[in-house]
Amino acid sequence: MSPKEALTKYFGFPSFKGQQESIVENVLAGNHTFVIMPTGGGKSLCYQLPALMKEGTAVVVSPLIALMKNQVDAIRGMSENEGIAHFLNSSLNRSEVTKVKEDVKSGVTKLLYMAPESLTKADYIEFLQGSGVSFFAIDEAHCISEWGHDFRPEYRRLRTIIEEITDVPIIALTATATPKVQLDIQKNLGMTDAKVFKDSFNRANLYYEVRPKKDVVKEIIKFVKSKAGKTGIIYCLSRKKVEEVAESLKVNGIKALPYHAGMDAAMRSRHQDAFLNEEVDVIVATIAFGMGIDKPDVRFVIHHDIPKSIESYYQETGRAGRDGGEGHCLAFYSYKDIEKLEKFLQGKHISEMEIGRQLLQEIVSYSETSVCRRKFILHYFGEEFDSDKCIEMCDNCRHPKEKFEGKDQVKQLLECVKESKQRHKGNHLINILMGNESAEVKTYKDDKLSCFGGGKDKDEKFWNAVIRQSTIQNLVLKEIESYGILKLTEKGEDFIKHPYSVELLKENDYSDVDDVSETGGSGGKGAMDDALYKMLVSLRKEISKKKQLPGYVIFQDPSLQEMASQYPITTEELTNIAGVGAGKAKKFGTPFLDLINKYVEENDIDRPQDFVVKSIVNKSGLKVHIIQNIDRKLPLEDIASAKGKEMEDVIDEIEAIVSSGTKINIDYYLNDMLDEEEQQDIYDYFLEAESDSIGEAYEEFDGDFTEEQLRLMRIKFMSEVAN
Repeated sequence: MSPKEALTKYFGFPSFKGQQESIVENVLAGNHTFVIMPTGGGKSLCYQLPALMKEGTAVVVSPLIALMKNQVDAIRGMSENEGIAHFLNSSLNRSEVTKVKEDVKSGVTKLLYMAPESLTKADYIEFLQGSGVSFFAIDEAHCISEWGHDFRPEYRRLRTIIEEITDVPIIALTATATPKVQLDIQKNLGMTDAKVFKDSFNRANLYYEVRPKKDVVKEIIKFVKSKAGKTGIIYCLSRKKVEEVAESLKVNGIKALPYHAGMDAAMRSRHQDAFLNEEVDVIVATIAFGMGIDKPDVRFVIHHDIPKSIESYYQETGRAGRDGGEGHCLAFYSYKDIEKLEKFLQGKHISEMEIGRQLLQEIVSYSETSVCRRKFILHYFGEEFDSDKCIEMCDNCRHPKEKFEGKDQVKQLLECVKESKQRHKGNHLINILMGNESAEVKTYKDDKLSCFGGGKDKDEKFWNAVIRQSTIQNLVLKEIESYGILKLTEKGEDFIKHPYSVELLKENDYSDVDDVSETGGSGGKGAMDDALYKMLVSLRKEISKKKQLPGYVIFQDPSLQEMASQYPITTEELTNIAGVGAGKAKKFGTPFLDLINKYVEENDIDRPQDFVVKSIVNKSGLKVHIIQNIDRKLPLEDIASAKGKEMEDVIDEIEAIVSSGTKINIDYYLNDMLDEEEQQDIYDYFLEAESDSIGEAYEEFDGDFTEEQLRLMRIKFMSEVAN
């Protein structure tokens, strides 16, 4: 049977894609094969088809249990015999392992998926030695290289183990490999003689975009809502952030589920299946999700946090638009995230730390660059690309930055590289050009060079742009093995002798980012409408007079300010405003909503209601613990110590609970602390006061009551009067 006939028989496809047929023929011929093919290019078929056609069992080494399950299910779906494909890993019990071994021994199993850790076990090695292995397929082969984005030490031992089992051909496959990583893989697997099949890394249907990391959850919700009914993946670096973002999406009416390694295997599997079966639209995940997931119609991939390398970014964005249709790749960038990732490198081996930093600097360059993002990515993977062919499929080509003549600055940079003997990284060269007398500059005596201080009229950001754009134009080369030292290319040497006009682009400015990492809430407040704010303040005064209550009891200033920027016109929208809550909205909301509604109509306001994001309710254990134990009338000190908290933390939390509109009864505690008359004095004070300031109350009572007593009385007052 020819490969083409087998393709139709097993997979139902009439023809191969790209180089698939040549790859399959090379494996069938018993040769070592190395496949570098972008995500979505059809890598798995390159080993699955020859495995089904050859005698014996092909062993597929795969790094993730989820990936194995997904692929085994897919192969079993094409055959009447369940045993045609199996996985052998730590998730199986003893009887399941026995069944797998029986099917392999009897020749039923054509594909056996194994984790590299399982392959190192002595009994599995012994079992495979007599099992008629047809060939080994090493999936996600970049895990072998320290320069890859997902290095796994156990992958480095594969060649030794394979040699111990049997002498059969190897097919190694990866979706991301720079020339350096490619060589590393071949050397380590002892297959430098392998035939290499490398597809273009260009995914023409993907749109690449980077935004500053500001109001990120709000921006994500806006984006996902604009893609209603379409499926997507949102990547976050931490498990905590995954849970928070998934929760924020859910409370805003988006079908979303979290996925991370902290969940048990059964739940991860359920969530993955729900996504594949289209029961949910969005999976919020750590990078554990998606490797080998064959869902062709993922329409967007969002990075809440910038990943730690371009390889990671390329592989994760590559899960969008695998069917050739729409694929929007949106990343949020803040240099603060890079600083966090750098902290994770502390304490690692020096070479690992240097490699990690180098990979991080590449992703910084990608994020901040204003050149064609597609050209940048392809250059990184050793592929030339004419940015005119991007056809506005990245934000930089769709919204090009201003250009300027850069001949003199490029010449300055190249001469500095040459004069400093081509032995420095970018940041050191910038210090020389800007005349910064850093310790390293003095050590090398680079402050004595003629180029020292020659570029001090420009800032660091400018010189970074010159370095990046000179690299992409192949005037300088970043030497990977020496962790990013810049060397002149032949083209760069020629440029110094015969300079020519070079157009450079102004870089993107991503300095406008959030100082704190927010987890939902109403996001940015937008510009406040002063006229409306004054009207709301005036209305509050009117109601306060009528009800004989202080204005702050009705709505505090920050709540009115947010109303004047968000224009809520329904009770539900009003409850999204900070410090309102359902109780307050019901009790005081109607006249405010009427006023806003009228104002919006009369002034033809375009309300940013698609911007309003519901806050995720604080489900912290502390909040639940406090409410339950106050109901049981436990002393607040005991409530605090049970959670290892200070009394102040508990009071802060109770204030937050009350300000969101929940009634809390702490009379039992106050009665032990203050007599009835003292309580009444403080209560009356808050009833008359224009402000709820504790400092002002303390002064009013000349220090007769502690700050804690006043705060607790204010909680009682707000709970009874405002809620």
